[in-house]
Amino acid sequence: MDGTVFAPALEGIQHVKSEAGEILTKPFLEVCKHILPVIDKFGASMALVKTDIGGNISRLDAKYCSNPPAFKYLYHLVKPEIETNTAKGSSSCTNGLLWLTRALDFLVQLFRNLLEHQDWTMTRACTEAYGRTLKKWHGWLASSSFTVAMKLAPDRKKFMDVLSGNGNVEADIEKFCTKFSPLLAENHKFLASFGLDDLKAS
Repeated sequence: MDGTVFAPALEGIQHVKSEAGEILTKPFLEVCKHILPVIDKFGASMALVKTDIGGNISRLDAKYCSNPPAFKYLYHLVKPEIETNTAKGSSSCTNGLLWLTRALDFLVQLFRNLLEHQDWTMTRACTEAYGRTLKKWHGWLASSSFTVAMKLAPDRKKFMDVLSGNGNVEADIEKFCTKFSPLLAENHKFLASFGLDDLKAS
């Protein structure tokens, strides 16, 4: 494989914004899909996260595919639900975008932990990232499941070796976190402007 496992996502991030600076639906979802193979490398510990992210990508993608011209821009998937007061429904695209963004927040924080705390085990890096991102939105059951799963995290060195391919994995993680975080922050800002950024898991 050329470069690290992050290479496809880093390439895709360059095409997420329109010339006017709006997030485009299809390129954004493609970048999210490129992150799934990265999550695969965690093995069983990230099965819940992968299922969650994959399900929300599929939900948003299905809506986009129902009318690509109407849903060219990411927030156009959500605006009709806001206008019809259906945004808070558990199967809404708004809910899908919110939880997709939160799960990606967790991954970005996890990767940052791996860069900034070279002495941490993978389990510690995962648990700390979870505490700073997803935990406050999860109920007791989801939180307990997550805590158990984190104990299955792979050995840190083996994991980094698997991610590396023939590229510089630390440099690519740094680029990914730096370039992807602003997109997630934009999603939060948009959802917060309608009071939709604080929905908890049912």
